[in-house]
Amino acid sequence: MSYENILSHFDNGITTITINRPSKLNALNRSTIKELHEAFKKAEEERETKVIIVTGSGEKAFVAGADISEFADYSVSQGEQLAAHGQALLFDFVAHLYTPVIAAINGFALGGGLELAMAAHFRVASDNAKMGLPEVSLGVIPGYGGTQRLPQLVGKGRAMELVMTAGMIDANKALEFGLVNHVTTQEELLPLAHKIAGKIMRNSSVAIAAAINAINAGYEEGENGFDTEIIEFGKCFGTADFQEGINAFLAKRKPEFPGL
Repeated sequence: MSYENILSHFDNGITTITINRPSKLNALNRSTIKELHEAFKKAEEERETKVIIVTGSGEKAFVAGADISEFADYSVSQGEQLAAHGQALLFDFVAHLYTPVIAAINGFALGGGLELAMAAHFRVASDNAKMGLPEVSLGVIPGYGGTQRLPQLVGKGRAMELVMTAGMIDANKALEFGLVNHVTTQEELLPLAHKIAGKIMRNSSVAIAAAINAINAGYEEGENGFDTEIIEFGKCFGTADFQEGINAFLAKRKPEFPGL
């Protein structure tokens, strides 16, 4: 499938999705959000894809925000619809994928860009990365899940300060806050993401999908994460991956998980 604003490349179990609008610092517009949805959906449906990495083209930006010109004259109802549609189509969609998603933040991750990175299952960053939610400086608030996911990751007080000040933090501060898991050089960013992906791919994709669902449940209103964990734990006993994992352990060999 060909795209106008993104690139999607599969290699050895990993699909790398790259936002490719360098002249706009990879800003998200409606068509880019739609293409990202399609690329993530395609990767999720392909059994060969075990890990998805999302990053930005160039060395300046992961995603430097949303394309403001598209919604500058929106009404109240249009603004609400914009947020609802975007959350459902991309941000919540990514957060609930069963295939692990790593965001490789290679520069500015602002506004919708940070919201996309936070929707990923975890994040690694280059040492030149800058992150923030500057929306209040435009008279609006984060609308793609930022007010919910940022407090979950860094705590309520830090999230309140970052949102209220419209400030940016660098990669090392993001690491200190728990917003990213690792910081490395620009050159080593994607190799690090691939190294982590390789460790993930040695394990059961079925069990990983169950773990993602259980962890997410703990952050969903009306859901009981402990109950979901119990259910997912039980389901694992009926899988071919569980049988292979147990048989390999008892035979003292490396498992070859079928993904079933």
